[in-house]
Amino acid sequence: MNTVMITGSSSGYGLETACYFHAQGWTVIATMRDPRASSLPVSERIQVLPLDVTDANSIAAAVEAAGPIDALVNNAGIGLIGAVEATPMPLIRQIFDTNTFGTIAMCQAVIPQMRERQSGTIINVTSSATLTPMPLAALYTASKQAIEGFTGSLAHELGYFGVRARLVEPGYGPTTRFAANSQFRIADLIPDAYAGFAGPIFEAFAGAEVTTRESDVAEAVWLAAQDRTDRLRYAAGADAVALALAG
Repeated sequence: MNTVMITGSSSGYGLETACYFHAQGWTVIATMRDPRASSLPVSERIQVLPLDVTDANSIAAAVEAAGPIDALVNNAGIGLIGAVEATPMPLIRQIFDTNTFGTIAMCQAVIPQMRERQSGTIINVTSSATLTPMPLAALYTASKQAIEGFTGSLAHELGYFGVRARLVEPGYGPTTRFAANSQFRIADLIPDAYAGFAGPIFEAFAGAEVTTRESDVAEAVWLAAQDRTDRLRYAAGADAVALALAG
């Protein structure tokens, strides 16, 4: 029986992906900062573990408790909407600590066991924002774009050992963790000088059609885990697919 470890599983894409893999018969290691927030069903094939991807000790403890991992899904992330000039460096570092360095640290933690077994798949969830410029998201995009380049190189590095590295690129879904984690930061990160620019953008976001369902992302992650080709990118959602084809 295969085992998948998913970061950021308390809600959104992570929760849906955990449920999807469980439905396919996999053992699921669902991780989150606070396991009390879990809404996953009770099952002998679901283990909920505490994990903070910015804490080395937390990562080591979770990976040890999980045992052999066939697929790692790096889904944990936080969003940021704001003007570059108004975003404090400590907040920028927080974004990169989770979205970029947290993903890299998780990869470092599971690569040795996958390399030794000469099997396994690492799936890093980024964003369609990496496929086309998105206003007021330069810093968030940078944190995810770094993972795009990292994963592409990692795929070559690990392919020698029979281990795969993949990218899943979700499109626009306002119910995602990106939206939830971005909203409380917007007011302080948009200077008055940007009002004429930002106003129409937020109106467009508010009225935009949801093109990516949580199930779209779960299915893309599943495909990435099952695929035995050398494919690197898996778009999730209509707009992400269109951008990927256009690129």
